[in-house]
Order: sequence, then structure tokens, then C-alpha cells
Amino acid sequence: MGQLTAAIVPVTPFQQNCTILFDRDDKTGVVVDPGGDVADILKALDEHEVAVTAIWLTHGHIDHAGGAMELKERLGVDIIGPHEDDRQMLANLELQAQRFGLTGDVRNCTPDRFLKEGETVSFGSHVFSVLHCPGHAPGHVVYFNPVANFAHVGDVLFRGSVGRTDLPGGDGEALIWSIKEKLLPLGDDVGFICGHGPGGKFGEERRSNPYLV
Repeated sequence: MGQLTAAIVPVTPFQQNCTILFDRDDKTGVVVDPGGDVADILKALDEHEVAVTAIWLTHGHIDHAGGAMELKERLGVDIIGPHEDDRQMLANLELQAQRFGLTGDVRNCTPDRFLKEGETVSFGSHVFSVLHCPGHAPGHVVYFNPVANFAHVGDVLFRGSVGRTDLPGGDGEALIWSIKEKLLPLGDDVGFICGHGPGGKFGEERRSNPYLV
């Protein structure tokens, strides 16, 4: 089994962590949350020589999904995720762009496959469990790889903070439940990449995150 590797490409004015997850040996991989700036994402893929097998979405906010349809066309791969509860949000990405005053090629997104709790997704030998973690967005999912002790948590959890719940579909109680009941039980040693800013480890967040203690 090759080594799971990640490369982060900050995209959109929100500086969202578009993440390229790939196998260091066979160079297969996926793009997680291509929110925009598709040219920058393609450049990073070329630099790392990654053969993309799919696009994975954590949820339907514009800074995570706004460039997904363009990237799908450029790469010829499927868009997988998030949970179907974000279907309407993804169908209104162009309206989200107008609300935020964003320019660029933002397009409404229709995933090829929605995900449910307990399913798995994979590339090469790397298998990720799907956790449905609503609160920041109704259909938000987290991708967890138990072998690598790694999770991509999108905007559910941040280092020292948690996802916003003041956007449409947000639910603060559901968000904290998702973190405490689904993420933290995975183990203190689990490392994570989040949608904005630096990642960390679940144990540190369990001990010191002011929203969780």
C-alpha cells in the first residue's frame, strides 16, 4: 500500500482548502472541494503528477463546490458526495455567487453520486468511510481513513473552532453533536484537514477547543 499524501490549494476569496489526496507511489488521487480557481487546481495536479479518479465534495457551499462542474469537465471524472440533503444547495450555487458578489465561472452542481452514512469511497488502495455530519450544512459529510488515522472534516471542525451555523441550513446543536458523537470517538490521534486554516488532531480539539470543552 502506497503512502497517503495531501496537497492543499487555497481557492476563492474565502481561502478554502481545496485538497488533493493522492497516493505518493502510484499517483492516483481525488480532488476534495474544488470551490473555484480551477486553473490553480489543474496546475497543482500537474506539479504533483496526480491522475484524478474522482471529485469528492464535503458539502454544498459555494467555496467548496463552485468549481466542481468545470473541473469535472476538464478531467472527465465523476463528482461524488455530499449527502443528498445538500442537493438543493448545490442546485443554487449560481444564486449563492450573486449573494456573495463573487465573479468567475461558478456553476450549479449535480453530483453523479450522493453519499450516505456508512458508505465507503476510495482511490487506489485507500478506503475512506463516510460520516454524515450535519450542522454547518444539512448534507455535510466527513471522509475518514482508519488505516492512515486521517480525516477530511470540511467545515465541521477547525483548529480551535467549529463551523459556522448562521448560514442557511445551519444548526448549532446538530454541529456539536456531530463532532462529539461522530468525530471525537474516532480517536485522539486522528489527524485532520479542514476547509479553512491549519488542521490538527482530534485529541487537541477535545482537550482545548473552547466550543467543545
